[in-house]
Amino acid sequence: MPLSTQSQGEDEQYILVTSLDNARNLSNLLKAISFKDHAVFTTTPNGLKVTVEDCKCVQANAFIQADIFQEFTIKEDLITFQVNLTVLLDCLNIFGGSTSAGISTALRMCYKGYGYPLTLFLEEGGVVTVCKINTEEPEEPIDFDFCSSNVTNKVILQSESLKEAFSELDLTSEMLQITIIYFLELSTFGSSGSAHYDYSKDSDMMELFRCKETQTNRYKMSLLKPSTKALTLSCKVSVRTDSRGFLSLQYLVRNDDGQICFVEYFCCPDEEVEEDS
Repeated sequence: MPLSTQSQGEDEQYILVTSLDNARNLSNLLKAISFKDHAVFTTTPNGLKVTVEDCKCVQANAFIQADIFQEFTIKEDLITFQVNLTVLLDCLNIFGGSTSAGISTALRMCYKGYGYPLTLFLEEGGVVTVCKINTEEPEEPIDFDFCSSNVTNKVILQSESLKEAFSELDLTSEMLQITIIYFLELSTFGSSGSAHYDYSKDSDMMELFRCKETQTNRYKMSLLKPSTKALTLSCKVSVRTDSRGFLSLQYLVRNDDGQICFVEYFCCPDEEVEEDS
């Protein structure tokens, strides 16, 4: 493969070198969080995290573990930079994002360090294209301080059941209400009235149901709608709330090669709904 013929001297210039035999394994995950133009890349020896956020109210993270890559070489403990995500996705799909059997776009992604561009080498059918994307000083992502010790409720569902719920709920509603008691209830309040979708804790679609305290919170639908991109790709979803009502939606995604990656959305509550006494 032409991408593997880069000289060792060229590689030594870079503090980060990664390669994938199938660029779709990266581009599909990035599409799942592409609701704003800019993304922060955070790379450690464990892998790559890409963060997108909006209005300090919602944050999406795509995690790609180091062993997903065919090559993953990092010369520093922590590398961070910001790029235009829209431009990056356009580059990754420069060959049209081939999905035909046996045809894939190989990717080699390299970075020299602060002030240098992110360089992509994309190869398909013997044709190599080089893209250089300007990097920027990364903005510090918001720390939602969502730690497991503060999680009050946790539910793991088959994604199909959540897709079904979103198809039946009224997406014209400004809010999505999530109630967790001895079951999980999703509610919307749109122009055509209210709609409710319930999951019994004993449902076949329910893999885990853990409720420490009854909780009802509302979240802006406009903040949650981007997460449906990740839902479409996923096979399981973990729904967690903490003591403040903050929401974590963690999606388990299998890539084209069957490897597991994660996309996580954090969202702050719009308002807390008081329980009837």
